[in-house]
Amino acid sequence: MKFKLIPTLVYLCLLPVLIGLGMWQLDRSEQKRVFLKEQEQAASSETLHLSMAIENNTETLRYRNVEVTGRYDVKHQFLIDNQISEGKVGYFVLTPFILAGEAKAVLVNRGWIPSNRDRSLLPDLQIKRPEAMIVGRINNFPSVGIKLAGAEIPTEGWPSVVQVVDSDVLAKKLGYSLFQFQIELAKDLPDGYKREWHASTIMQPEQHTAYAVQWFALALTLTILFIWYSFKKNDAKSKE
Repeated sequence: MKFKLIPTLVYLCLLPVLIGLGMWQLDRSEQKRVFLKEQEQAASSETLHLSMAIENNTETLRYRNVEVTGRYDVKHQFLIDNQISEGKVGYFVLTPFILAGEAKAVLVNRGWIPSNRDRSLLPDLQIKRPEAMIVGRINNFPSVGIKLAGAEIPTEGWPSVVQVVDSDVLAKKLGYSLFQFQIELAKDLPDGYKREWHASTIMQPEQHTAYAVQWFALALTLTILFIWYSFKKNDAKSKE
């Protein structure tokens, strides 16, 4: 049986791509399983007491429950701009929390607050009990899809508005050092706003597996069509 040149080239080009996409989705599925397992283990581990002795590594501490004693820096707070909640635009409120007896702070995400129609009017950020013992969860700072140049530069004055959080940049503005992660304030604590912390927004492993099956099915379909087309052309040629 002879194969036509162009259909054969198309088949040989497409087949590795389809199989490669299927294998990639299987690999992503396994990565997500490992990630979700680590996330579950972190959430169920013993509550961490934050101090300067703790390693400043977000990835190893992410989703750990944490408690910390100190005081809020009420006069110096940040608003992370362009945060959406139920279709409304607002801010996440980040307040530095200075550890008791130490010259270092952690940024506490106190939740979401809507923005005013007049964007020049910033919300009044109140804290009734600056000195406190707070609990929450360690996490990365909120991310954005596309980071524009200068997005990490906070505005002048207080509260200061910023698009993307860079803890080193904010620490320079504050005048004292910061941990490289945020604490998401527990929902039942006072001095917070709307808090709907999600463990993960990633695609589940089962979805990746389903996509892998689809890619492999396309590869099989392509193979069947290629063989059928080749036999058909050979049969037509033999009847001539």
